[in-house]
Amino acid sequence: MELLIRKAKSDDLEAFCRLLSAPETTRYLEGPFTKERTERFLSEAGLTDPPLIYAAEADGEFIGYVIYHGYDERSVEIGWVLLPEHRKKGYASKLTEMMIEKANSSGKEAVIECSPDNEASRRIARKFGFRYEGTSDGLDVFRLRPENKA
Repeated sequence: MELLIRKAKSDDLEAFCRLLSAPETTRYLEGPFTKERTERFLSEAGLTDPPLIYAAEADGEFIGYVIYHGYDERSVEIGWVLLPEHRKKGYASKLTEMMIEKANSSGKEAVIECSPDNEASRRIARKFGFRYEGTSDGLDVFRLRPENKA
């Protein structure tokens, strides 16, 4: 399996529409999204410089997107949103590993924000040694500090 995190392109609109229009995908987001809302989201979050999100591919196929952007002065927020057919294949763990490495190489800590009901994201945070810090705007906040790393 070859995973790639790349800058989103305007050509990704249909793939993002498929991802963000699915109720099971957007259960913990503000969705499902219409095509117009998805186009605005892609433009404002993925086609900016620097982007807030990046497209994720497995063996050349779009599988979803990752979140990677500044969170506060010392950390970046990381996360992922995957198409339903690409869940439970280890992609979230591998993408998380890749984003932690990127954060570490830039001297930043990593933060995961998720709905308190999103057990899959909470499980990934615990798996990688993130520590629960409390809530912010109704979301659970997990932080990986250098001393948290194994």
